[in-house]
Amino acid sequence: MPRLNLDADTLLSTTRAVRKRLDFDRPVEDDVLRECLELAVQAPTGSNAQNWQWVVVTDAERRKALGDVYRRAFDIYEQMPQNAASIYDGSDPGRVAQQDRVMDSARYLADRMVEVPAMLIPCLNMRIDGAPNLAAASMYGSVLPGAWSFMLAARERGLGTSWTSLHLMFEEEAAAIVGIPFAEVTQLALIAVGYTKGTEFKPATREPLDTVVHWNAW
Repeated sequence: MPRLNLDADTLLSTTRAVRKRLDFDRPVEDDVLRECLELAVQAPTGSNAQNWQWVVVTDAERRKALGDVYRRAFDIYEQMPQNAASIYDGSDPGRVAQQDRVMDSARYLADRMVEVPAMLIPCLNMRIDGAPNLAAASMYGSVLPGAWSFMLAARERGLGTSWTSLHLMFEEEAAAIVGIPFAEVTQLALIAVGYTKGTEFKPATREPLDTVVHWNAW
């Protein structure tokens, strides 16, 4: 499989949430997904528990069913007061425009989620409903680094990914689609995966670092 041969800093700064530039017509090979997952499970995990499970979905009927669930959830999210278009309450017109673009691309993906060539559902091998913050942070932190490693590995191989979680509004329904034992396993995300139209991506515009970093005290 050809690689982009990105240096670490470029890989980290250009791994974007890809929506409009996903190639819905090009399948993603199983062996490429396996390569990315082999790297994902090298990520650190709390107490070396390795209590992750990874559900890869390439079957067309299951992808369509999950896509339908996701689109229903997005329709609800779109009406929420804290959606991507309205979550920023500042006066920077550039940031306002950026948020509008995010919302527009998110709507695009929701409408075409049924066409995404591959999906990945990272899971935690237990339920954490109502867990105290310490336990929840530990459990989520045991899986999310691996999921991000998967997304970085995908970028290096010319794949785009988009982390989504709205399907969790209907988590039990999604579990039934792919046979996840809902009473025993927690889904953490639904990651859209596909080759990208072009492989050049730029760093995103972010708020100045000094507005979000605290040294020694808040």
